[in-house]
Amino acid sequence: MFISRSSLWSNLDCVDAEKTRVYLERSGTSPINVRLRRGRSPYSLDTFLQIIPQAIGRLRSLSVSTEPGDLQDIISHLFHPAPLLETLHLDEYHREPQHYPVLESTILNGDLSSLRRLHLHCIHTELPWRNMVNLASFTLNSISACNFGQLLDFFESAPHLHNIDLLYITLISSGENGRLVSLDHLERMEIIDCGPTSVLLDHLVIPVGAELISQLDSITFIIEDHIPRSLDNLKNLSSVAKIRLHLDGSEPLFMRFSGPDGQLCITNTYIYIPLSQALESLARFDTSKTKRLRIDSSSDPLSRDVAYRALLPMKNLHTLVLSRSTSLLCAFMDVLNPNTSPSKEVVCPSLQELIFVRRPRRGFGRGGEEEFHMQAVIEMAAVRASRGAKLGTIKNRAKLDPVDVLELRKHVLHVEYGPEVDLYEDGGDDNN
Repeated sequence: MFISRSSLWSNLDCVDAEKTRVYLERSGTSPINVRLRRGRSPYSLDTFLQIIPQAIGRLRSLSVSTEPGDLQDIISHLFHPAPLLETLHLDEYHREPQHYPVLESTILNGDLSSLRRLHLHCIHTELPWRNMVNLASFTLNSISACNFGQLLDFFESAPHLHNIDLLYITLISSGENGRLVSLDHLERMEIIDCGPTSVLLDHLVIPVGAELISQLDSITFIIEDHIPRSLDNLKNLSSVAKIRLHLDGSEPLFMRFSGPDGQLCITNTYIYIPLSQALESLARFDTSKTKRLRIDSSSDPLSRDVAYRALLPMKNLHTLVLSRSTSLLCAFMDVLNPNTSPSKEVVCPSLQELIFVRRPRRGFGRGGEEEFHMQAVIEMAAVRASRGAKLGTIKNRAKLDPVDVLELRKHVLHVEYGPEVDLYEDGGDDNN
């Protein structure tokens, strides 16, 4: 029964010629999945070239990650139609682009209409196919040059794309002024290390609800270089619902834009970006629907005016998460306190949750930071409560003094604090 079950023999690695022959025989007429990989049990190129071309018509997926030089030989043998092929993954690691294999329109008889997933890494191609009606996922990785016009033609031929990854490629303009291509089914698009991406995005209509991820590769923090210059074709940025700024200089910088109401996430950067510059850049966006704001930053100086301009439009802000910087905490506490904010009004009237991720270290010794007094938080909560804007929760995920906890409980509904806090002591005075 095991031998006669053809679907159990449909996954081939072409490591051994006899094994491959047996699998092909026992798989009968079932679609087959071929995976060639370098590793402890590397595939045999001779086995693939001698046996697999006879079964191209049965291919459901072909995934190839080869040694330099092998992939071109494999491609040259893929000339018969593959009407069942749904996944094509071609990957060859070359350091020099001049040695990249070439993928021409003649592969698989030029008919890739059955494909649902296409992944190309270190491949020379002009994306010549115009019948990609079933394609849902597309990855183009480490291409030395890619023409805008060819890329747009390809997108037009694949109307059902929902996932696009463009990674480490050089985009070349080809005079496509005024041209727009609608990606009606797009759910996610990631662009990494392709230089400024605005020129490409100017030609794409990104639908409501899609997620756009862009990595900045410049020391200059200019959002406009990485989003469409006209937001008309990025409909989901009409409002921003969630914001995260992570500017501690430890990881590469990414921006995420997503819907349905819009979300902007600026996170993870190797490069130094002043917090004030990042906050000022938000002025371009409508943040009136923002419900959550998180800021992770080093101890950059932050003025009250900058914090005020960032928070004032956020009428629906529900959660504010702050960490790392003493100046950050002080500036935002001043703005949230109606007695000290420039307008004397309740900024962020809908704020319900205030979270401190890490309490700054006390003192001015090595690695120390300016002392941040919890009294500023208590005063802010008290004044807001007196104006009818009582906070629901304050969370401090580090140390919080018992006295501070008891004082905060007068003005907020719930206080969470770190394990160092002990409100009750055993022994001693019975009133403790």
